Amino acid sequence: MSALEPRVPQRTAPIPPPPQGGILGPAYRTLSIGIISVVFLIAFEATAVGTAMPVAARELHGIGLYAFAFSAYFTTSLFGMVLAGQWADRQGPLRPLTVGIAAFASGLVISGTAGVMWVFVLGRAVQGFGGGLVIVALYVVVSRAYEERLRPAIMAAFAASWVVPSIVGPLASGTVTEHLGWRWVFLAIPALVVVPLVVALPAIRRTASGPVDPDAPPVAFDRRRIRLAFGISVGAGLLQYAAQDLRWLSLVPGIAGAALLVPAVLGLLPRGTYRARRGLPSVVLLRGVAAGSFIAAESFVPLMLVTQRGLSPTMAGFSLALGGLTWAGGSWVQSQGRTEPYRERLMVGGMVLVALAIAAAPAVLIESVPVWTLAVAWAIGCLGMGLVIGSTSVLLLQLSAPEEAGSNSAALQISDALANVVLLAGGGAAFAALGGGAVGAAHTVGTAGASASHPAAFAVVFLPMAAVALVGAWVATRLDPADT
Repeated sequence: MSALEPRVPQRTAPIPPPPQGGILGPAYRTLSIGIISVVFLIAFEATAVGTAMPVAARELHGIGLYAFAFSAYFTTSLFGMVLAGQWADRQGPLRPLTVGIAAFASGLVISGTAGVMWVFVLGRAVQGFGGGLVIVALYVVVSRAYEERLRPAIMAAFAASWVVPSIVGPLASGTVTEHLGWRWVFLAIPALVVVPLVVALPAIRRTASGPVDPDAPPVAFDRRRIRLAFGISVGAGLLQYAAQDLRWLSLVPGIAGAALLVPAVLGLLPRGTYRARRGLPSVVLLRGVAAGSFIAAESFVPLMLVTQRGLSPTMAGFSLALGGLTWAGGSWVQSQGRTEPYRERLMVGGMVLVALAIAAAPAVLIESVPVWTLAVAWAIGCLGMGLVIGSTSVLLLQLSAPEEAGSNSAALQISDALANVVLLAGGGAAFAALGGGAVGAAHTVGTAGASASHPAAFAVVFLPMAAVALVGAWVATRLDPADT
């Protein structure tokens, strides 16, 4: 399950009092089914593609660039998110949503037809840009089309849309990969885009298209913020490239990437974020630490199981299936009113669970350790993530003035995606440096044995991420601005 979870948009449009009924009542049924279908599609892609990725990377001779295939998505989504927010404010969410879905589908086709790994990574980048546009535009739709009392219900429906894909996605993807080939995992999903387009777009045009106030002067694009977002995307990409190349010459793009990244981050995140300043800055920081450490580690779980323990892609995907349920369970626990007084303790405990799960994962590199222990450990880690990710969203809104909710929500998303990029870059570099590029060279799908063993290449990914998660447990003690 992806840790990227966009939040409250910057502006909400005044709407006339709607008729009584829930999100599936006559007034909202078509719109709700359409946008929930879009979220379901994104969730299914996120869970299915991760299962097929080890086979795709091996067949394209790109195991050394494995982390890049994940981080490219997050890198371009950063720019897409910022652009979508301003585009939706200026012209409404319909256009960014349409363009985003088209880019998302196009990226899948590019990756699915790639003959070399760099083209595959390019497709992931196009897909990430589309995903960034779509996910922000969807939340602008919610703010404009749904009355306030129904927004928690539609948000809960979005969260529930991840449960089934997290269970079915890996299994379906593994089966397709084994019997039809990994390319069909990528090429089949764009065909499903037609359904939400046909259902959702007419309803969005009726309820949420156009600017917030048609009579007001057009909202100008914040060029400085767009430049900063572009700087983050380019800088993160250069940093990732330098981390994967591992030559002295790579210091040049690495330094250039840092020069672009640092000022952009400082301009887009709350002051004091990287000093873990109490209150809002620590909430934003914790979101990045939690999402980055967990996603960077999770990206290597299927690859480790396929190449080091000889599992089929189906079984490797199945090892992560239980996590969808426990993640949803953690989200449900933190949403209960009776847990509110203990929210900070829940978040500290959640980060400890995440750290323990990540640290326990490489134990399956030992042949005598049953593979099912990883499934149990990961389910525990997902429980912790459900507690933490949901709580960061709640605290962000509690600590934000109404006029700051949009920009602070954008900062939360940026922290999430940026941490994914940076930690995947670091983990991918360490993985490649310890022989990760040779992992899987002798392995074919369906064989009983694993490929040549490179346990250190995986351990050097998981153990540092567990340490980062423990830092998150400390950050979680600094969320209350009233504490001294």
